[in-house]
Amino acid sequence: MTSASPVTPITAPLVVTGAHGQLGRALLRLAPGARGLGRAELDITDADAVRDVVKPGAVVINCAAYTAVDQAETDADAAFAVNATGPGVLAGACAAAGARLIHVSTDYVFPGTADHPYEPGDPTGPATVYGRSKLEGEQAVLRIAPAAHIVRTAWVYTGQGSDFVATMRRLEGERDTVRVVNDQIGSPTYTLDLAAGLLELAARPELPGAHRILHATNAGQGSWFDLARAVFAGLGADPERVLPCGTADFPRPAPRPAYSVLSGKSWVAAGLAPLRDWRLGLSDALHGISD
Repeated sequence: MTSASPVTPITAPLVVTGAHGQLGRALLRLAPGARGLGRAELDITDADAVRDVVKPGAVVINCAAYTAVDQAETDADAAFAVNATGPGVLAGACAAAGARLIHVSTDYVFPGTADHPYEPGDPTGPATVYGRSKLEGEQAVLRIAPAAHIVRTAWVYTGQGSDFVATMRRLEGERDTVRVVNDQIGSPTYTLDLAAGLLELAARPELPGAHRILHATNAGQGSWFDLARAVFAGLGADPERVLPCGTADFPRPAPRPAYSVLSGKSWVAAGLAPLRDWRLGLSDALHGISD
C-alpha cells in the first residue's frame, strides 16, 4: 500500500539528491522518471559537479543530509559540509540556471522546548551540532535562491532498515518487553506520505514566495512510546509489552527535543493537501511491509 495522497504529475525535469536515503528512495518510487543522484553520483559540495547536473527549468529536491545526530557532535566539519555548505552550493546552481530548489530540513532547528506546534516563523534555537548545521543550510538556501522552498519535517520512517519503526518490529520478535521513552513528543511521518507531499509542492511553480518555509509531517502527535505501542498493535502483538521510561534512562551525546511537533498550518495555507493522521500512515507502512 502506498500514500493515501495521489501523486501529482510533474512536467518539469525532476532531480533528487540524496537518492539512496529513505526519502530519496520514496520519491523515486513515486516519480520513477526523476533523476536520482546519491552521494556516489553527486557530491553536493562540489560546485562544478552540481552545475553540470542542474539545468534550466528543473526542480531539484534535496534529500542529501548528514543525519547521524549523535556522531555529528564530534564530527561537526562533516555535518556542516553536507547540511550547510552543500545546500548553499545547490541553491547557487539553481539560482544561476533558473531551476527550483526544494530543500528538506528538520525539527531540530528548534530548541524543542515548546508546548504548542512550531510554526515556520517561530524562533529557531538548535541545541545540537546537527540542528545548527541544518539551520545554517536553511539560511544559505533562503539567502542565495529566492525561488527556493524549505520543507521541515520530523520523525520520518519507512518501517524497514534501521529506523525506529523497523527497530520496534525487530524487537517485538526478540524481546518479551521493550522500554521506550514517553517524554519526547513529535509527529511520526511515513516516508511515502512526505514524498507525495514534496511532489505536490514540486508541481506548483506558482506557489507564492510568502510560503518559502513550510512544515510537512503526518497529522497528530504522540511520544516514541505511543509510536512503539502502535507498531506492536499493528503487528497483532500486545501493546502492553511496551513499557514507558524517561529520556534520562537513555542518555545520548546529542540532546533530543522534548517537543518537536511541527504545525501543518503553513502547508495548508499554501494550498497543499494536508498529510493524513500518523496512525493511518503507520498502518499503511506495516501493511506494505507484510505484503
